[in-house]
Parts: sequence; C-alpha cells; structure tokens
Amino acid sequence: MKFILGIKGRMTQIFDEKGTVSPVTIVTATPMTVTQAKTTEKDGYEALQLGTGIRRESRLSKAVKGHLKDLPLSRHIREVRTSETMERGATIDLGSFAEGDVVVVSAVSKGKGFQGVVKRHGFKGGPRSHGQKNKERAPGSIGGGGRAGGRVVPGMRMAGRMGGDRITVKNLKVMKIDAATNTLFILGAIPGKPGTLVEIRG
Repeated sequence: MKFILGIKGRMTQIFDEKGTVSPVTIVTATPMTVTQAKTTEKDGYEALQLGTGIRRESRLSKAVKGHLKDLPLSRHIREVRTSETMERGATIDLGSFAEGDVVVVSAVSKGKGFQGVVKRHGFKGGPRSHGQKNKERAPGSIGGGGRAGGRVVPGMRMAGRMGGDRITVKNLKVMKIDAATNTLFILGAIPGKPGTLVEIRG
C-alpha cells in the first residue's frame, strides 16, 4: 500500500547530474503504526486506521488512551480505505515509495482570513483613471434591476473567508528519498504551511 502521513517542511532546490535545478518541498514521514484494521464483517467497510507522531499521555483522553493501548501514543490518526489486510501494531514506512514515483498529496491549505474579490476570485477591479477613487478593488454590481429578478443569485462570487480548505494536488513527482532521516523531496509546492500534516498516496 503506497500511503504515508508526513509533516510538511520548508522548500528548497536540488540539482541532478546534468545540473538542472528542481524546486522541491521537504516532507518528513516517520513510520506509521496500524492502530485498527476495519473489516466488512465487523465495521461494514474495509480500511486501515494509521497513527503517526508522538503525543504526551497527559494530552490524550481516556478513550484514545484505551484505543491505543500497548501502542505508541500517536499525535495524528487517519483512516485510509484499502482492501489490504494488516495486523494491529504493524508498521508502515517509506519502503513502498521509490524515486520517480508519481504521487497525490492532500493537505489543508493556509488560512488567509477574510479577503476581497480581487484576491479571492481574481477580479480585475475598477478602472484606475478618470477620477476613480476608493473603487479599484471593488466587486462591482452583484445584481438588482432586471438581473435575476432584482436579487443576488446563489453562488455569487463575493468577498469572504479564504483558505483553510482541504486541497488535493495530483501528478507530483518524488525526486529524492532519504531513508536515514525519513524524508521525501517532492517536486513543486504542496498545500499548507510548514508543520501541516500531509497525506501522500501512490
């Protein structure tokens, strides 16, 4: 199963044998522990529940402590649908990935707060001449008159909260793997800020 949880780090660049530079994102992916194996007979579907990272015992509820009994106290727990069977307590590491693999990365994007239509939707704003004042980044008309019966139609692109969404980026290439430090170097940018939990699928 090609799946690993990692922590996004900084971006850097690496050079190949020909001297070509490639921008990469560093992802630290420590070995994961199977905390629960779900089956169709018992749970109605097949999946593996995986834990990674370490959290202090004082930070966990009694329910989670009981769930992770005799296992490392995982900081992050995620579930992945798969028909592959593994025993509780088994370990998954970077061994299933290889340099040159094309992967899919999912993470929560950076939160940007309340933003206007120029930043949020790419509107061009109003004209920058002829006495225009305080209107350069205004959204313009949102309805009224004969348009849609004089109301604001559902789905109208307006200012609002931006970022903090789950984003999936496909066709990213694994440029380098450092097994000694459990590090992946993925070509290009991935969602989130440094420290964000990312899911990497093969």
